[in-house]
Amino acid sequence: MSRGLSRLFRPASVAVIGGGAWGHAVVAQLRRLGFRGAIWPVHPTAAEIAGLPAFPSLAALPAAPDAAFVGVNRAATVAAVRELAAMGAGGATCFAAGFAEAEAEDAEGARLQRDLIAAAGDMAFLGPNCYGFINAFDQALLWPDQHGLVPVERGVAILTQSSNIAINLTMQRRGLPVGYVVTAGNQAQTTQAAIASALLDDPRVTAIGLHVEGFRDLRAWEAFAAKAHERRIPVVILKVGRSEAARAATVSHTASLAGGDAGAAALIDRLGFARVGSLPEFLETLKLLHACGPLTSNRIASISCSGGEASLAADTAVGRELTFPALTEAQRTGLRAALGPMVALANPLDYNTYIWRDTARMTEAWAAMMDPSLALTMLIVDYPREDRCDAADWECATQAALDAKARTGANVALVATLPELLPESVAGRLMAGGVVPLHGLSEAMAAAEAAARLGRARASTLPLLLPGAPRAVAATLSEAEAKARLAAFGLHVPRSTRAASAAEAARAASAIGFPAVLKAEGFSHKTEAGAVALGLADEAAVEAAARAMPAASFLVEEMVAGSVAELLLGVVRDPAHGFVLTLGAGGILTELLGDTVSLLVPATEDEVAAALTRLRIAPLLSGYRGKPAADLGAAVAGVMAVQAFVVEHAARVEEVEVNPLICTPTRAVAADALIREAT
Repeated sequence: MSRGLSRLFRPASVAVIGGGAWGHAVVAQLRRLGFRGAIWPVHPTAAEIAGLPAFPSLAALPAAPDAAFVGVNRAATVAAVRELAAMGAGGATCFAAGFAEAEAEDAEGARLQRDLIAAAGDMAFLGPNCYGFINAFDQALLWPDQHGLVPVERGVAILTQSSNIAINLTMQRRGLPVGYVVTAGNQAQTTQAAIASALLDDPRVTAIGLHVEGFRDLRAWEAFAAKAHERRIPVVILKVGRSEAARAATVSHTASLAGGDAGAAALIDRLGFARVGSLPEFLETLKLLHACGPLTSNRIASISCSGGEASLAADTAVGRELTFPALTEAQRTGLRAALGPMVALANPLDYNTYIWRDTARMTEAWAAMMDPSLALTMLIVDYPREDRCDAADWECATQAALDAKARTGANVALVATLPELLPESVAGRLMAGGVVPLHGLSEAMAAAEAAARLGRARASTLPLLLPGAPRAVAATLSEAEAKARLAAFGLHVPRSTRAASAAEAARAASAIGFPAVLKAEGFSHKTEAGAVALGLADEAAVEAAARAMPAASFLVEEMVAGSVAELLLGVVRDPAHGFVLTLGAGGILTELLGDTVSLLVPATEDEVAAALTRLRIAPLLSGYRGKPAADLGAAVAGVMAVQAFVVEHAARVEEVEVNPLICTPTRAVAADALIREAT
């Protein structure tokens, strides 16, 4: 563990500053968890705190504490932290609120936070506005409330910005061994990325789960990701909220498609982490990773004693990156021997109830399903209520799962379709035997998908292009100027000429060649404004179209023929996450389909090509129903040209959009372009 946090998280002595209910609770929870070190309550007037003798001041302590819970008001917190740092303490948790998080209501908050950071100096602290941490490995904590953790030897680490969510997560009854719970508060000094990086140094940590409200210090996140992949510790993210800082102007389609959460999603992908959408999915994914690690593929099997459950398993996986492969001959042979001729063999499999209560045959059937080519086999079993029913008949299922795991060594999960139908006692027994108890069928599928994604994930080796400080009001370049500037970086654009009148536009079209395209200048969304005309066959058609447009100047261009598909490609400066590169269906399909993939700049050619294959319109690019395929290399080259422009002009550029990029069998041409940059 890093030097800055090791004493704090693994203390031999703890000081508890403050005598209110919170201070009493910290002492009580230390003793309840079984902390074996020294506990030193500090209070100027109280003789004892929670049954332990109190010291009147920090100066009266027998030594500098390894960890200190600072549970006094915000002004006194600054003074206490200053004294702790001066005496050589290992670190602190600052419980008080009213610092920078309260700046909108109290101007003193920001100043006090600056004072707190200065007071700490090189001493690490969590918070302020923070509950602290629980270390269940070493039975140590700075935690002013009840919690549900018990000592463990190996387990996951959970970090969250929300103390209340942290409390709730400690109360889970799902058989998940949790080694650390850490809350970061408002991260005045020590960020989530720094905490997570430090926890990677503890070899007892099997996976890390982060509940994130917002990313900061992108370089720290990149460093953490590189270290996590080096240590082979998988990371799961539950990202909530939409960053206002990421909101871009709505001049372009890209701004609306790439705003909000797209930057965060792209960052998580780039770091090589897996993202989940809910707290139950978060816990189940961590559990699967703890027991099995990242999955080697997305190939899974399901076996249950109900046709309804088999169908439900198949349906629940729809829309996820999971597949149920057809049974192999070895599976069929083993299943037929265990089940007899009356069961229709398939994956997902309904094995009926013929062998229920026969533990040996259930073991044979389940083991037969666990083919080495699978990443995970799910055994669907729902247990009865313990308070109203007798669960004795379900012992066969528990034992068969454990025996099949022992026989095959395969990745095995026992899945309850409803979370409440897998008792905690059974979950603990299964985990001890290497079988993953997964609570809820949809959560199980989400966990399998996330674990499979982590199995193939890699952190990007390219450093992010950082967005820098907020910029001045941006100016929008004309289409002609935007195309010219992008063409200088290798983007292919149509032959074009600007014209100041309808007659001049007609002559320009004749020089370029027919059919021609006519655009009125000065409009962001030309189609909606009636400011574009396509396929004009002669000078008369061009002049008539120009006279009908609400503009004084025009852009005349060649009509790009042979379109296979039209793409949107754009880049938006996202102050929270970097420069978001969005690829999607372009032209009139942009809003209709909302078919986009987002990356962060810089992206490699391979990453861009892979992103294009994930679009729903990808079949058009590869040649749909005998149609010609687009030149994918040309499309990728167009994206790389736009990216090169952004990298070169990162200090000023706010947004770039090409829509559509017309993809033909031989080239990719930017039919329209937009650039916004700071003035």
